[in-house]
Amino acid sequence: MPATPAWPPESTPRLYVEQPLGNLQELRIDGPQAHYLVAVMRMKPGSPVKLFDDISGEWLAEAISVGKRDLTVKITGLLRPRESVPDLWLCAAPIKKGRVDWVAEKACELGVDRLVPVITRRTVIDRVNTDRLRAHMIEASEQCGRTAVPHMADAVKLPALLRDWPKERALFFADEQGGAPALETMRAHKGPAAILVGPEGGFDSDEREQIRALPQAHGITLGPRILRAETAAAAAISLWMAAAGDW
Repeated sequence: MPATPAWPPESTPRLYVEQPLGNLQELRIDGPQAHYLVAVMRMKPGSPVKLFDDISGEWLAEAISVGKRDLTVKITGLLRPRESVPDLWLCAAPIKKGRVDWVAEKACELGVDRLVPVITRRTVIDRVNTDRLRAHMIEASEQCGRTAVPHMADAVKLPALLRDWPKERALFFADEQGGAPALETMRAHKGPAAILVGPEGGFDSDEREQIRALPQAHGITLGPRILRAETAAAAAISLWMAAAGDW
């Protein structure tokens, strides 16, 4: 007998929606999402789509009516509940547009729970478009299979970040002037954590002293080569995830 085909197919489109989802619920989709489903994916009545809401998990739905600019779907069942996300923040100085978008995308794919833009003395970006960064993380969540969208925090200046730092959260900061081996240091500190990455020019001497004065701070090295800010962020996240067992 031929094998029963998997349902839904691997090619089933996957979308994040703002509203809470539930079984047998009908949902109207319009705007860019409808354009993607109708014009790009060419959905027809009966076509499947996966939806997730960052609350309950991922659901399977089926198109019941398809127009030129919108469509209505009906949820047919829960595929999986919302995932448990490793408790890791990425606190990163904003860098040039395009590169900071890449940081947001890869932080999401690698499993970060929260992205915090940190303004330092050498930060070259005056304003941080957090709406755009969140949109990049939503799109990355849709593509990488996450059911929990990373939290997008407001930009904060470094002194304020350090002043209000949670007592229970370790802070691993990439120190270009040298620190302890990253993987060993991360393995030695279990529990909530954050990674702090500076701008292209790095932290200045006063900022480095302020960070080191924080009891929860641990300077780490990411190898013998000088890394760009976005590379340092991805490398440090990867090391922490490996140390924490997420991989």
